[in-house]
Formats: sequence, structure tokens, C-alpha cells
Amino acid sequence: QVQLVESGGGAVQAGGSLRLSCEISGYTERHYCIGWFRQAPGKEREGVGVFNTLGGTGATHYDSSVKGRFTISWENAKNTVYLQMNNLRPDDAAMYYCAVARLCVDLLRKKADHWGQGTQVTVSS
Repeated sequence: QVQLVESGGGAVQAGGSLRLSCEISGYTERHYCIGWFRQAPGKEREGVGVFNTLGGTGATHYDSSVKGRFTISWENAKNTVYLQMNNLRPDDAAMYYCAVARLCVDLLRKKADHWGQGTQVTVSS
């Protein structure tokens, strides 16, 4: 059974930082892609970034709205992906989800094999 468990959400003031975690278990693909997404109330789910576990460091793609502020990293020993969010803005507030797919192009199309349950991020001005 595949499980993706996010944690690390919370409430911060604008300019603050949070680090989200997503622990992945049961996904048997040797190499795969992990995506971070977010959805604010009344808005469509949008992609934040995609990380490819293939290779030593992995390739990463970020949405332009978070580039330079958010960083995705991967801890292979823990099967955990992180989303470090710095200089948070009120418009970053949303439910954040992680997801996995065999192909990164699927995640860029917001299609995933499995989704986590989400963790809430609140940013006050």
C-alpha cells in the first residue's frame, strides 16, 4: 500500500519560513518523480515543484511564483522529500500536497499515481 504523509505545515508571518516533509512508503518504482502542489480555497490546484529521484542529486523544476524562495530536497535513506519555503507571502497560503508519479511530465500535468492528504500553510501579513 502506497502512503504519502505530509507534515510541517503551520502558521507563520509574511517573510517567515517553513519546511514541509513528505514521507513516501510502499511505492515500488526504482526511480520516480515527486511533486509538490498547493490549493487555496476557491482556486485550482497548482504545481509548486517537481523533483526527479533519478541520478545523484535529482533534477528539479519550480513554478515561477516560488523560484528562488522554495527548495525541494530528497533524503533517500528516509524516503522523504522536503519543501523548504522561505520568504513566505500571504499568497503562498494553501493546503500543500505531495504526489508521486513514474514520469515527471505527468506531475507537470497535475497527474499523479498517488497523493498525500495535505498539510495546511497559513501566512499572515
